[in-house]
Parts: sequence; C-alpha cells; structure tokens
Amino acid sequence: MLHRHLNHQQYTLAAIDDIISRGRWEDWIELRDAVLNNRTLLEKVQRICQAYVHDPYAQRYHFWKHYAKKHLT
Repeated sequence: MLHRHLNHQQYTLAAIDDIISRGRWEDWIELRDAVLNNRTLLEKVQRICQAYVHDPYAQRYHFWKHYAKKHLT
C-alpha cells in the first residue's frame, strides 16, 4: 500500500496508522506477516492503537490492539 504523505515503504508509526485506518484486506495481510516476523512492530501497533482506545467506534484499532496484545504474550 502506498501511504499518504510518505515516500518510503517502511513500517513507521505513520505508515502503520495509515494501514490500519485506510488499508484494505491485502494491506492488513502484509502488516500481519510483518508483525509476526518482527516483534517491535507489534509494540508499534499497540502504541498507535492506544491513542484510539477511548473511541468505541474505532473498531479497526480495537481489533489490532487485541491482535497485538495476544501475540505479545
């Protein structure tokens, strides 16, 4: 997925946030594969999702928060 305002394809905090908020199924699969191979990405996902915990309608972020939590334990 090409990320808005980014000129690279690294998993920065901004890129992960963009994938979660605007990504499609294929983008999520790529993110899933990346986080399963790199534990620090799971921590980044948790960090991003923490900012949206207060919003019950931010379901994509709640999903990824729980996914990251499950795979970090």
